[in-house]
Amino acid sequence: MSKNNRNQELLRDIQVLLESNEIQELRDLLVTIHPSEIADVLESSAKADRHRIWVCIDPNVEGEILSYANTSVRNSLVQQMEPAEVASATNFLDSDDMADILQDLPEEMADEILLSMDEQNRQRVSVVLNFPPDTAGGLMNIDTVTVRSDVDADVVLRYMRRLKEMPDNFDQLFVVDRGDVFLGVLPLTTLVLAQPHAKIKDIMATDQPVIWADSDISEVVTIFEQRDLISSPVTDRSGKLLGRITIDDVVDVIREQSDHSLMLAAGLDDESDVFAPILTTTRQRSLWLAVNLGTALSAAWVIGLFEATIKELVALAVLMPIVASMGGIAGNQSLTIVLRGLVLGHVGDTNARAVIWHEVGVGLLNGFIWAIVVAVVAALWFDNFGLGAVIGCAMVLNLLTAGLFGASIPVLLKKINVDPALAGGVVLTTVTDIVGFLAFLGLASQFLV
Repeated sequence: MSKNNRNQELLRDIQVLLESNEIQELRDLLVTIHPSEIADVLESSAKADRHRIWVCIDPNVEGEILSYANTSVRNSLVQQMEPAEVASATNFLDSDDMADILQDLPEEMADEILLSMDEQNRQRVSVVLNFPPDTAGGLMNIDTVTVRSDVDADVVLRYMRRLKEMPDNFDQLFVVDRGDVFLGVLPLTTLVLAQPHAKIKDIMATDQPVIWADSDISEVVTIFEQRDLISSPVTDRSGKLLGRITIDDVVDVIREQSDHSLMLAAGLDDESDVFAPILTTTRQRSLWLAVNLGTALSAAWVIGLFEATIKELVALAVLMPIVASMGGIAGNQSLTIVLRGLVLGHVGDTNARAVIWHEVGVGLLNGFIWAIVVAVVAALWFDNFGLGAVIGCAMVLNLLTAGLFGASIPVLLKKINVDPALAGGVVLTTVTDIVGFLAFLGLASQFLV
């Protein structure tokens, strides 16, 4: 069963129990569901049902559910709880998950929850909170297992047997000196296969990539992708070990980045609540609609400049959307390719110019190919070969523009620290619409009317 089908099936079962007020049966059902699935159900439920479900959840799994839920849903649930309740619920979470929850809360509430924690947990979370959430330090978990380089493999194995539990996704130990400076890693497979009296310094690996705590999370994703890592040490600039990042955290980042790009392309908050209050949702979307109205009015103004031309030749009004649409699609293709390159680190200052010229070449060649097709169709459709020639020339100009601006806009926005995923599409659409209308209607006014 797919995840979507599973989620909808659980949602139906829970709604039936809520409608019939079978609270104990609901509690019994929730005990059998994984916390991540409960988080999905909460996100899929109307606000009133969400709160009724929450009070039926076992307090022992509340923290884990909060770690899976998106920001808006999680905050709405936390705000119903006392600070001591939140501290108790998140007590056994990894430090990075606890920090994620606190970072998204109002400052006063986060401080209250921190004060309600025991000293050990407060210190663990505070280490992560010292770093911005979009850095390796904000993503790391400080729970690590470290060993010294001058001990024997047998000593390390005996030490590990005395530990009550291991951190999640534990695949290697970190070798440090007495000042906790990172020296290398000791994979579990190497440790298990090593001779009992082998020194750790002789069997540890020193080629493990080290991630600095102030590194951007996009760099973390790239390192994990290139090296196929399960975990990686995080250090400060002096080399002192601070924590580790594991593959589950990186997968979460990749998904968040994907959601971020998808939602921002529509001008939406990537943590939008499906069941947020109507007025709140309306307010969030109004700004984006206002921006689009401005761009639409700009295009309409350009069309208005050629009102007399359009009256003389009505076929222009029929064909105008073709030029603008082809330019928009071609531009978005270039925009998407460059955006992906920026995210993966494949496009930067070193090769940006070459990438832009490559997209210009693609746009120009596609312009000629589709100009011929559209010109022939338009000429035969309206029995006007001059009209076919004009729309063909306009097509070449607009697809050339689409390639140029589709590749250069995200690069320029990145340089001025504006998210290309948010603003790139709007700027590009405005440019291709205006250039397309100007080229088509301008050429028509000169040569056809």
